[in-house]
Amino acid sequence: MYKKILLATDGSDHSIRAAEHAIKVAKMDQGQIDLIFVVDGSASKADVLHKLDKYEVKKDRERKLKPIIEMIEKDNIPYEKHFLHGEPGPTIVEFANKNDYDFVVVGSRGLNQVQTMILGSVSHKIAKRVECPVLIVK
Repeated sequence: MYKKILLATDGSDHSIRAAEHAIKVAKMDQGQIDLIFVVDGSASKADVLHKLDKYEVKKDRERKLKPIIEMIEKDNIPYEKHFLHGEPGPTIVEFANKNDYDFVVVGSRGLNQVQTMILGSVSHKIAKRVECPVLIVK
């Protein structure tokens, strides 16, 4: 049923909890997990300013995903990584809809009510616009 799973991640504790649920679903249906890590413009600029070269920037992003990848590999689940640039919400939505995922899993960052009202949350944008079931993990 849910063989092709997209896990939106940034390496945070929220996304690690989301990974745990994505793994459970993948194990039930012998599915695969695609990890998507979206770097927005301000983070990309900060990375370039604080790191010496592109290799160090890439290494830092890989390091953030390491705990999640270790969990996935421990359960022998096939996976792929995708690093994209753009605004996280719309970029994840576009990627998910273009690639026909069965299921999307994303962590909730836990913005307060005022922040969510003004900014909207990435998880809310994904849930609203992705064309398949979405699980938001708190």
